[in-house]
Amino acid sequence: MEILSSSSFLPKFSPSNIPSVAIEKSPQSKVTAHHSFTKFHEPIKKLMSNTAEKIKLKMKHPISANKREKQSLLGNMFKSVDDFICNYLDLPLRPSIDPKHVLSGNFPPVDELPPTPCEVVQGSLPSCLDGVYLRNGPNPQFIPRGPYHLFDGDGMLHMIKISEGKATFYSRYVKTYKYMVERDLGHPSFLSGFASFNGVMASMARLGLTVVRVLTGQFNPVINGLGTANTSVAVICGKLYALGESDLPYEIQVTSDGDIVTIGRHDFHNSKPFVRMTAHPKVDPETGKTFAFRFDVPPLLIFFRIGSDGRNGPDVPVFSMKGTALIHDFAVTKNYAIFNDGQMVISPLEVLRGRPPMTVDPVKVPRLGVIDRYAKDESGMWWIDVPGFNMSHSVNAWEEDDGETIVVVASNLSSVELALEQLDLAQLTLEEIRISVKDKKVITRHPLSSKVLDMAVINPAYTGKKNRYAYAAVVATPMMIVGVVKLDLSLSLDDCVVASLMYEPGCIGNELFFVPNTAAADEDDGFLVTYVHDEITEESKFLIMDAKSPTLEIVAAVKLPGRVPTGFHGLFVSQSRLEKLCRDD
Repeated sequence: MEILSSSSFLPKFSPSNIPSVAIEKSPQSKVTAHHSFTKFHEPIKKLMSNTAEKIKLKMKHPISANKREKQSLLGNMFKSVDDFICNYLDLPLRPSIDPKHVLSGNFPPVDELPPTPCEVVQGSLPSCLDGVYLRNGPNPQFIPRGPYHLFDGDGMLHMIKISEGKATFYSRYVKTYKYMVERDLGHPSFLSGFASFNGVMASMARLGLTVVRVLTGQFNPVINGLGTANTSVAVICGKLYALGESDLPYEIQVTSDGDIVTIGRHDFHNSKPFVRMTAHPKVDPETGKTFAFRFDVPPLLIFFRIGSDGRNGPDVPVFSMKGTALIHDFAVTKNYAIFNDGQMVISPLEVLRGRPPMTVDPVKVPRLGVIDRYAKDESGMWWIDVPGFNMSHSVNAWEEDDGETIVVVASNLSSVELALEQLDLAQLTLEEIRISVKDKKVITRHPLSSKVLDMAVINPAYTGKKNRYAYAAVVATPMMIVGVVKLDLSLSLDDCVVASLMYEPGCIGNELFFVPNTAAADEDDGFLVTYVHDEITEESKFLIMDAKSPTLEIVAAVKLPGRVPTGFHGLFVSQSRLEKLCRDD
């Protein structure tokens, strides 16, 4: 699914360094990824158990000049071993981890782009859009030498800044620890939970090579993390973050001249060390409190809160999970948090069989778990079976009937067995589920449309509260967004679509974001913004649509100075709010 995320593309490679998967890389061509989750580093974690100190990184070069010089010989040797694994030990690459397939279409990576003025080619920019729109997504710093998954790329933020009707565009990497180490080494070196385990021999060799790299001091992911921050963007307690669920969030900042800089990895002043959190935290628009989770070795799920002061509250460990589920998103109402214990699971033993630790359990019956959002422990948590429900993304959730009914709206992976290998064939559908709090059972469950839909968004002011409208991306094969729809959730129908806009042939979209109009009175009084790339004209645009229009009319378009690859999740931050975002020096 972690969108968010990136900050510098230094294409240091030559054709001779690419064994069998050479991909042509143009100045404006790169990739997207979504949430690289990792259990495979536990053996390293045990070896380094005496180094559990957490730090907030403010780094320029994680590898010093002297250390780089001393490790030059080791680095070349390790790279040669890695090349040998790619050339001789890897099994034939499946399409889901073959760079030639994964980095095709609108997924090839692009270079960083400094602040560049843009032309408004249609309409005029609404005044309520004064601010910045940031979209996160995977964009590999180096062309992969071997297996590569869609979710593996380094996070890159594509940002458009709008001020007084004028637009400026930027593309920057999120400078994570992984990004910085690999930049200094000049090649990829970190394991991928989705792609690195490709056959028993290759898997064991890569795992062993990583252990040796850690023990010789080439890098230390146990202390410094190994995530890509490529999934989403969020404002948490007055600070801006790029997130990916395999690591802690990275604080980022939009500078006074409009550029993007990475401040560092952040643990919200937690007294107990932890190494990751969800890329989809939920922020209560009224209280400013943030609700989040992470999953790890038992307890398999940990629910926690971040106060408005930016400090992590007490952990609520959940031991009642049926194994480690690959939970990407969750839902929050006024009083509850709802988790999906689905069929996508993490099984580290799969690595010993030469397969990724992320897999699908075909016999498991998915469940929904409901817990008080201010619970101190899991004693009051209850679970209900929801066969066939595997949540991809939560759209919203709320309570009705004086708290006696919970309503959850979310996208469901109908064909979950294809989710990890052929995501575009997994048949994502939007569903509404009504749950009786008293009887602890599902009252009703029905689809909201027959279309393949995902990445639905709402007016963010209605998060955790009853809302009427949702706006979703129409997904087509192969892996592309070809249009958008507006759904009226108040309709008791199996097709709640009330407006739609399909893009022109050859155009590929991204997730939408809803920006309320100035002094908006109605829930749908606002604009939908997104990036769209036209493969025929080879142009990318920033589109603004009227969310109230029966045709989702495009009211303005900005021609961008370079291609924007298909990515994950984004966020709009108004100029007034941007000015309030601050950080501790």
